[in-house]
Amino acid sequence: MTSRMLVDPAQRVSAGWVVRFSLAWVGLYAGLFGPLQVLLPQQVEVLAPQDKEAALALVLAAGAACSLVANPLFGALSDRTRSRFGRRRPWIALGFAGGAVAITLLAAAPAVPFVVIGWCAVQTLLNAPFAALSAAVPDEVPAGQRGTAAGYLGLAFVVGVGLGTGLAVLAGAVTTGYLLCAVAALAFSLPYVLLGRHTGEVPERTWRWGEFLRGFWINPVRHRDFGWGFLTRFLVNLGNAIVLLYLFFFLSDVVGLAEPASSVLLLTAIYSVAMLASVVVAGTLSDRTGRRRVFVTGGSLVMAAAAVLISVWPTWPGMVAGAVALGFGFGAYSAVDFALLTQVLPTGRDRGKDLGVLNIASSLPQVIAPVIAAPVVTVLGGYTALYLVAAAIEVAGAVLVYRIRSVR
Repeated sequence: MTSRMLVDPAQRVSAGWVVRFSLAWVGLYAGLFGPLQVLLPQQVEVLAPQDKEAALALVLAAGAACSLVANPLFGALSDRTRSRFGRRRPWIALGFAGGAVAITLLAAAPAVPFVVIGWCAVQTLLNAPFAALSAAVPDEVPAGQRGTAAGYLGLAFVVGVGLGTGLAVLAGAVTTGYLLCAVAALAFSLPYVLLGRHTGEVPERTWRWGEFLRGFWINPVRHRDFGWGFLTRFLVNLGNAIVLLYLFFFLSDVVGLAEPASSVLLLTAIYSVAMLASVVVAGTLSDRTGRRRVFVTGGSLVMAAAAVLISVWPTWPGMVAGAVALGFGFGAYSAVDFALLTQVLPTGRDRGKDLGVLNIASSLPQVIAPVIAAPVVTVLGGYTALYLVAAAIEVAGAVLVYRIRSVR
């Protein structure tokens, strides 16, 4: 039995669909990054002023671990869902509603253990719409339009992070900031949830736990392009994570800035503007030319060049130039990489689960980067060596993109 959900869509999505889809991602990123960037550090500082660094590390690590599991799990569950609203929208609606409630409850956490539980709940629940929205692209968008859709997804990332951070800062109080982020996440999801189109059913599948669990292993020998896609995404994101990990300490200890916190904020703004300049343009151009790999490789090499620039020019002008290059490169890379990876998924019926597995390649580097960076900084050459290592990793990812054969 074949369903139209199991083949690539042919009908182009409308501008209205792109707007609704982008708004849902804005809400998702606002709900995640408002707490992550501002509110969690403020809350932990009040609850554990003597051990705030260790406490915040515990909170973030626990949330990241939940995210690694939740994303592919919810993707797999959405693949098997049969409802009058399709297989993705129920999880998008439930995830946003539950995530908003969890953010609200997090505001009332009386001690660090409750913050850990609350943030784990937020990460787990908001990964349901994260997985389902990611799978909506190959479900609904034809291959020739996915670069444009992914470009707007990148735009939504910048806007969502800015919105969440802005709400958290302008709120003035931690509790108010959490409430505003919860409302924003829920409100921005409504257009897609209420007006999203129903794209058909999937064949009914017999539930077998063994088959379900085995499905999370995707043989990279049998599915070579998927395996290379996972590896290249992992390498590029690992290099980027290493570059950003010790930025605060680098600005203070090497560049010698008296106010590294405000400098990080300014560099983040510069990075975001540069990313905006490339993310939609690169995605659209990749659709028009029918080529993906050249944009992914080019963006990765620009990111590597940014890391080299920072290592050899450790001054404020060098940091500004590095932020521009890093943002421009990551914008081009992230837009087209997502479009490329939607075209190397092993099967149509497991798109949610397969994209969830690929999302591990974006999340896992956040865990591994400190393991690599700490000994390099302390023993193997300091910050100059660290940024050169990051550049080498990104170059490896850029080159290996051309091992993917099924996409130009």
